[in-house]
Amino acid sequence: MANAIYNKKYKEIVEKLKNARVQSGYTQVEMAKKLKRPQPHISKLESGEQKIDILELREWANICKKKIDYFLK
Repeated sequence: MANAIYNKKYKEIVEKLKNARVQSGYTQVEMAKKLKRPQPHISKLESGEQKIDILELREWANICKKKIDYFLK
């Protein structure tokens, strides 16, 4: 079974993470501050190098004023 981080659906979620951040007008540094995480963490999430935790996804959605299902469709 393929690792979930590399499957097509997860790649779509990763793209939506970045798109939501950019559309909201935040840089990676600004998003990192809002999430109280280092900037490299944001980079790793957006590149798919690291999986996003469901609670962090919820917070990301709130910051970007998106419903969580935006990322999961």
